[in-house]
Amino acid sequence: MKHSVTFLNTNNTRLAVHHWDHPSPLFLALIVHGYGEHLGRYDHLAGALVKAGAWVAGPDHQGHGLSDGDQVHITDYEIVVDDLHQVALTLQEEFPGIPLVVIGHSMGGMIATRYAQRHGKVLKALVLSGPLLGQRTAITNVLDLAEIPNTPLDTTMLSRDPCVGAAYSADPLVWHGPFKRPTLVAMTVMLNTIHAGPSLSDIPTLWMHGSEDQLVLVEETRSTLDRIKGSHFEAEIIEGARHEIFNEINKEDVLKRVTDFLRRII
Repeated sequence: MKHSVTFLNTNNTRLAVHHWDHPSPLFLALIVHGYGEHLGRYDHLAGALVKAGAWVAGPDHQGHGLSDGDQVHITDYEIVVDDLHQVALTLQEEFPGIPLVVIGHSMGGMIATRYAQRHGKVLKALVLSGPLLGQRTAITNVLDLAEIPNTPLDTTMLSRDPCVGAAYSADPLVWHGPFKRPTLVAMTVMLNTIHAGPSLSDIPTLWMHGSEDQLVLVEETRSTLDRIKGSHFEAEIIEGARHEIFNEINKEDVLKRVTDFLRRII
């Protein structure tokens, strides 16, 4: 499986776009990564999607990974959705007529959900992994503080596999500093925008979430999805799993659930 990185200029920012090739793709899969990380952490997910017949791609968001921009500083998430759409358009120009699916994790799930609200007509399916959704989240709790603490992430919250946390801590492309207030404000604006609608209509949607996710709580996410979910909506709460379900000790079962869902839809 070939993994390459190209660069795309959009919204005055040079974005790194990751690609995992397929010689004759049945569908296109856009992966949308979470806060402070980068798409290089999704090689295993990309591999499962390629085996299922996908050409896989996705950007490092502005201020993340190999992309330009002040680290983790985002003032308008609609621009991040615009960036994602530019990547989608580039793929669709290269592979006309091939169906497109979007898979988003955590903050990437928030971005993917907004993408579906804005560009649902081009989507064949939407997959959400522990998506950051809801009107009252841990983000609003942090914003209530006079000063945002510089507290490192407890990496044991990511997965029951200790290797995941160790790799995260050692990754130089991961942001290990504090949250930035403008980014949190922009997240809150986006969360409220998504909650207000529109619905996901008839877009086939799979929501998966770890029952023990302490970074994005199941019930917070459910509060928005119950409001905006469309006519084809599937949910699976994975017992015992923490935040990064694609990196969990039962990740092969999780990946199979995703690819089985996509095979049914495609």
